[in-house]
Amino acid sequence: DKVELLAIKRAKKLFALGDRWHVNVKALSAAIANFCVLNALLEPGQKIMAMHLMHGGHLSHGWDYQGKKVTIGARMFTTVRYQVDAKTQVFNYDEIEQMAKREKPQLIITGGTAYPRDINYKRMGESAKKTGAYYMADIAHEAGLIGAGVLSSPFKYADVVTMSTQKTLRGPRASIICCKKELGERIDRAIFPGLQGGPFDNNIAALAVALKEALSADFKTYATRVVKNA
Repeated sequence: DKVELLAIKRAKKLFALGDRWHVNVKALSAAIANFCVLNALLEPGQKIMAMHLMHGGHLSHGWDYQGKKVTIGARMFTTVRYQVDAKTQVFNYDEIEQMAKREKPQLIITGGTAYPRDINYKRMGESAKKTGAYYMADIAHEAGLIGAGVLSSPFKYADVVTMSTQKTLRGPRASIICCKKELGERIDRAIFPGLQGGPFDNNIAALAVALKEALSADFKTYATRVVKNA
């Protein structure tokens, strides 16, 4: 318990989260964390709106291809996907908002695998509010850069933020789920007993160490150089 609470405390400090936020560090990977969020917030058959896989999105946001439901998220929920603009190769937020109004999803997801631009979390959060959807920001690839303050942060605008911890956070194979406090019990129960058994305490201990490193001045210098080099 002490190790887990330490990891939670450091995650809150890294992302400047106040008392309105709840943090869970038990999900074994970001893909599992994402499915736990779907399981917590949605009923089977409800609609997810997420980034198209071929445009940089992620399998764990629900993917079907040529009539075949590839992932568990797609099998359990209805999925629709927004894309990058054909000419600019970046998001057209007006078009995404119009799609949200038309499709009326219960959950909108940002983030993915290969979208090499900062995301306008404010605009996506506004679109979710206008359509009555939850907004989940998956920052699996950007988490360390956001924690270091060199990319914009989704926490002011999202209901839930998920991340893997072995990428830009340079930690163990693990994940963090941050959610508004009122969703905390639902998220916790979706992980255990909903999907997993006991926690991997060794991973959580390693995560606590990685979060301590991420709070250092050296890490911020590293993250600044990553963005500069990119």
